[in-house]
Amino acid sequence: MTSPTQSLLWAARPPHYGASVIVVAASVGVALLGCLAVFQLMLVAGAPLGRFAWGGQQVVLPTGLRIGSAVSVAVYGAIAVLVLEAAGALDLLPEGFVDVALWVLTGYFALGVAMNAASRSRPERVVMTPVALALALCCLVLALH
Repeated sequence: MTSPTQSLLWAARPPHYGASVIVVAASVGVALLGCLAVFQLMLVAGAPLGRFAWGGQQVVLPTGLRIGSAVSVAVYGAIAVLVLEAAGALDLLPEGFVDVALWVLTGYFALGVAMNAASRSRPERVVMTPVALALALCCLVLALH
């Protein structure tokens, strides 16, 4: 049985997740980022998958959006490093930086949920909204850790 003081402390700061939850959140996050990177590389190469990205208005992306897709690959790599840092699989960056970055990423992916859900492209709404939601949840779990 917990005392009232312990209950108040737990309400203010929940206990850390178990290692298995962190490993699952990081693994799912990195796997999704890897899939997104491959998808973006396919778009850069001219695959007719544009209806799933960048507002879904182009089947094959024009040069400007292909450049954006290439930049996205690098961004996904950086995010994967942050996720692995948060899970303790890497030790390259300052802990305080990683803590703040995870909260920023949680907000970024939550915004991505809203933006993908509002897309005029049905394929983008159906595929990318749940991906952004899963990434937001993975980052939230890691940020709370």
